[in-house]
Amino acid sequence: MGERKKSTLVLRDDMLFSGHSSNNYTIPIDAKIAVGGHNAGISPMELMLTALGGCTGMDVISILRKKKQDVTGFEIAVEGDRADEHPKVYTEIWVKYTITGSGIDPKAVERAIELSRDTYCGAAATLRHTATMHYDYEIIEPEE
Repeated sequence: MGERKKSTLVLRDDMLFSGHSSNNYTIPIDAKIAVGGHNAGISPMELMLTALGGCTGMDVISILRKKKQDVTGFEIAVEGDRADEHPKVYTEIWVKYTITGSGIDPKAVERAIELSRDTYCGAAATLRHTATMHYDYEIIEPEE
């Protein structure tokens, strides 16, 4: 059996929770005002997109570093469309990587994204059961 992870959530007020990780980090999780929250934290469904970005981002930057790519900046933008009916799962997700650095090899970037998407990223593997996943990237050469 694989590694077990744990998260504990504690209700603070109305719909606002504190989410506590097993390594003692805390994140506020809340709902929109229209549904009884205070909009004082990330929503659970936005947190899923954030988790996907973090998961694939760690994979891709690790692979690019192993390939000796001179990455000086790295950003991942994740957007998702949800179903209209409950449980309102994500039906389509777009992941865009913006990589800044000198002489970044597009083939290295494509391979890193492919490995993350198809092999390493557990968040992507989970979400692709309900969502069509789209991946794109941009390489920016720093100005001299």
